[in-house]
Amino acid sequence: MLTLVQFSYTAQALQDLINNPQDRSDGVKALAEKLGGKMHAFYYTYGEYDGFAIFELPDSVSTAAAVLAASNPATVSKLKTSVIITMDEAVQAMKKAKGLTITAPKG
Repeated sequence: MLTLVQFSYTAQALQDLINNPQDRSDGVKALAEKLGGKMHAFYYTYGEYDGFAIFELPDSVSTAAAVLAASNPATVSKLKTSVIITMDEAVQAMKKAKGLTITAPKG
């Protein structure tokens, strides 16, 4: 299961990183590996989030465990997760959705 995790650091965590620059990807990679998966990417960004990581983990329970473990309130102020699907999976979903409908709520 591929997952994109966007994150923002707390102000204190950012100050700690400025005072003591360090590569945080090693810890994130180790976390993924402990859960039987791997980290594909870890980047910092400018904007709404401070960075993102892409993980491949065996299942949704492992993914939830990784997110919960990374949700340290002293370090992370915001997390957003998104399941990533391949183009082939997207096309399969489009084909499966063709002809499906749902009725609108009755008012």
